[in-house]
Amino acid sequence: MNIAFFLIPKKEVAFIQKESTMRQALEKMEYHHYTAVPLLTREGKYAGTLTEGDLLWKMKNTPNLSFQDTSRVQLKDVPLRRSYESISVSAEMEDIISVAMEQNFVPVVDDNSVFIGIIRRREIIEYCAEHIIHLSLKNKKRKSK
Repeated sequence: MNIAFFLIPKKEVAFIQKESTMRQALEKMEYHHYTAVPLLTREGKYAGTLTEGDLLWKMKNTPNLSFQDTSRVQLKDVPLRRSYESISVSAEMEDIISVAMEQNFVPVVDDNSVFIGIIRRREIIEYCAEHIIHLSLKNKKRKSK
């Protein structure tokens, strides 16, 4: 199955540029009610996933950093505590499932590593549930014959 069917395109995804500030990231995450967002380079390449935890740990580990000061801290200076894997748009469904078991969403990149969107875990679970139900019904029909 073509994974593009599940793709939420970049224009519909809340993401943040690596050159942005902590304050901008916090405001965007609060506005969208997200706990994690894709982090992109100026060239549009996927650079990782920024989480609330990354921001919290940066604040904790930076002496005298107040909320007001977050507008002076660039995201490139915020360590990402976990690596969120991206997949190629040409990946197979099996590849997506294995990655989605560990992440709430799967960033999708083109052949040049340019971010083109995400696939949410929700759509993957729906796809799997539909196939399980379909197989179950198919097996019941065979048994009843």
